[in-house]
Amino acid sequence: MNQMPVRRWWYIIPVAVVMYMLAYMDRINVSMILPYIDDSFHLSSSAAGFASGIFFVGYMILQIPGGYLASRWSAKKVVFILMILWGLSAMATGLVQTSSQLYLARLVLGIFEGGVWPGVLVLLASWFADEERARANALWMTCLPISAVIMAPLTGWLLTFLNWREIFLIEGAPPIIWAIVWLLVVPDKPRMARWLTDAEKEVTERTLASENAGKPEDQGLRVALKNKTVWWLIVAYFFWMSGFYGFSLWEPSVVKSFQGIASPGTVGFLSAIPFLFALLSMIVTSYLSDKTGNRRLFVAVPLIIGTVGLVAGQVIGNNPIVSMVFLVITAIGVYGPYGPFWAIPSRILRIEIVGAAMGLINAIGNLGGFLGPYLVGYLKGITHSSFVGFYVLAAFLVIAMLVTPMLKSDTDSSTDAIEEAVRL
Repeated sequence: MNQMPVRRWWYIIPVAVVMYMLAYMDRINVSMILPYIDDSFHLSSSAAGFASGIFFVGYMILQIPGGYLASRWSAKKVVFILMILWGLSAMATGLVQTSSQLYLARLVLGIFEGGVWPGVLVLLASWFADEERARANALWMTCLPISAVIMAPLTGWLLTFLNWREIFLIEGAPPIIWAIVWLLVVPDKPRMARWLTDAEKEVTERTLASENAGKPEDQGLRVALKNKTVWWLIVAYFFWMSGFYGFSLWEPSVVKSFQGIASPGTVGFLSAIPFLFALLSMIVTSYLSDKTGNRRLFVAVPLIIGTVGLVAGQVIGNNPIVSMVFLVITAIGVYGPYGPFWAIPSRILRIEIVGAAMGLINAIGNLGGFLGPYLVGYLKGITHSSFVGFYVLAAFLVIAMLVTPMLKSDTDSSTDAIEEAVRL
């Protein structure tokens, strides 16, 4: 393993981070813009939640096809095509004239972003071995909190002198530009990399091939559908994403409600703070997961932390400073499981089918991305408070945590540790 080239980390991960950072920015910039869009569409809380969440209805459509094409054809080309299409869709959001057109634009954006996630996971599985995959996944997925850190202040700053339509147009252009960098720099397989020596290509592909040989034979998606762990991953991911996106998409609105916080720039700056801690959480959790080989434990523990943050923030978060502390704790919890969680499918399935399987997990699981924001908005409209909605999100995280003992795929045999974590 020590012979596998370090350069993989420098050539693959940074380009992928920027790529999906732009995708995530186009996905959640609406959370910053919605509080300021009311003058155009007069959206109710439930309508705002619907506008945030309908993205995930479209998001599921290309998950399995995108993952399948990435595994069987080319992850690089699938992602390149989708980058162009989602950039154009994001820009089109700035041209909508009615709330119905806004919903449609968000739906289409979700469709074109849908195949990117499984496509990149397939790419990473083609470059990084099992024992380093949680770190590779997490380092790539740091694009999520990094995007939030950059996007919130940037969008807040732009809102001080541009209207929301101009912001959608501006922020939709970068992925189209970055698609060229992606196409030129990222190879599908080690043997295609011009920046590796022949010896480095050979040792990398030999290591990955030996891991792949020990997994069930390629019989198409049927193998994934028959695997109980895949279905438990779907259940866990659905409830986790319900809590995750419910928190992420409503967090700027919570910050905006702080007494004395008025300007968009201040809201954007404060909204970025929890995501800095989320970034650290992802790195630390993935490192510990790779070091111990235990995936389930490092999925469950962050979910416990996120649940505590959501509940405690509603019970004792009676001033801006205390509320911010618990937003930070929640962010640490809901972002922490990413690396360990997505290291599980590629450990149990062959590379030829893992893309479609991860697409299936992400497609159904991300319907929680619709449920969470919509429920928070709906309950806020009824109760005129975000408290009840955040309690529901906490319950979703608890359900995801209770499912983690069923994710039996890691080589670590310390079942007692994970079950003890769940009992806590």
